[in-house]
Amino acid sequence: MAINLQKGQTIDLRKNDKGDTFDLSQVTVGLGWDIRKKKGGFLSGLLGGDKEEDYDLDAIAFLLDANGKVVNLGRKAKMPNGKEINLYEGDVIYFNSQRHPSGQIWLTGDNRTGAGEGDDEQIIVRLDSLDQKYQKIIFLVTIYQGKTKNQHFGMVENAFIRAVDARGKEIAKFNLSGDASLNGVCGMIFAEVYRREGTWKFRALGEPQATDNFVEILKKYINN
Repeated sequence: MAINLQKGQTIDLRKNDKGDTFDLSQVTVGLGWDIRKKKGGFLSGLLGGDKEEDYDLDAIAFLLDANGKVVNLGRKAKMPNGKEINLYEGDVIYFNSQRHPSGQIWLTGDNRTGAGEGDDEQIIVRLDSLDQKYQKIIFLVTIYQGKTKNQHFGMVENAFIRAVDARGKEIAKFNLSGDASLNGVCGMIFAEVYRREGTWKFRALGEPQATDNFVEILKKYINN
């Protein structure tokens, strides 16, 4: 049975206190969320003003070394549409660079609405075969253009991050629902996975970030 984590709680991903063991050859880190409907009056309802907005939340992962830093920031690349991007094929997994060069961690796609049941975005990582130089992975979510659109985690409901093993067994889940304390918060460091004594640990973080730009968060994890 999966463990429902509290903020700051840490568990062993390979086995739990109930005697369950898990296959970490491939772990799916799923993130999900719903958007609270705006409340309006009768006229607002007729005009569709209280309908649920589309929020584009992006799941991102930073691969860190023993010093807690992202070493490989990738390179510049030109996309098929002619746009030039940075951080391509480096140790940052995000919507413009969805697969790590090692092939051991990847983002399954970019869900731009959060609609539907279950995971809205998934990052899959082969923990057992991940190079030893990677000691920790940070999982975060930012709201694309959240500042411009006045979208924030105060309007996000039923947000969660969960870990599922290679056999489809849910290992752990951390729920985080928005409230007034998260108004203006456009980013969230949800959790981290790290090596410890020959196994992998999962820690629920839930650290709010004011920025909607993950590069601002990334600055804390690079050598200046």
